[in-house]
Amino acid sequence: MFSKAARSRPGTGRLGPAGSDWSPYPRLEDAARAYFLHADVALEAVGGVLGRRKVRGFTLERVVDLTEAGASVWQEAAVCDGRRLILWHSEELADEAAPGGTVLDSSIQVLPLGAIGHVGMRTLVGRDERGARVDRGVYLVLATATPHELSAVQTDPDSPVASARLRPEAFRFSKSLEDGGPGQIARLIDFGRLLGRLVPH
Repeated sequence: MFSKAARSRPGTGRLGPAGSDWSPYPRLEDAARAYFLHADVALEAVGGVLGRRKVRGFTLERVVDLTEAGASVWQEAAVCDGRRLILWHSEELADEAAPGGTVLDSSIQVLPLGAIGHVGMRTLVGRDERGARVDRGVYLVLATATPHELSAVQTDPDSPVASARLRPEAFRFSKSLEDGGPGQIARLIDFGRLLGRLVPH
């Protein structure tokens, strides 16, 4: 399921500081503790939905935004248990009444795999200095049939009736050599292939 470089399980004691590369860790718990600032919140939220079901694959994302108020961290986990896609994300929000001035907005969403109508994955393939193949990036899109946005489109300026454009709900994930590195690229490719196999056709 995972790339060859990620199959050995490092000991938990070797986890680096938050933000370390998560791709060498095949277990969600170890990967989250290596990567997330709020791993306990993420694991509690996802674990409460997983129950006794096993994790078949996952991908993690973390983005640090610099604002006038300081650094804000946005974190995301997408987990597949073979039947469902479990999406967790968190964002730090300013709250002057809270100790430290921020609170963590943690949310979770669960989709049956049957709700995913489209799995699209684009891979950027290049060569290194020796001519060997290198995956330089991957972009994964999961689209559902659930309406996300409905907007009016005026096709004829003289007509009072406008047509509607429906945009389905979609989830996007990406990794590159600059954002995640080769290990996380490989893990996201594996995750996309897993969903491509499991999503009902």
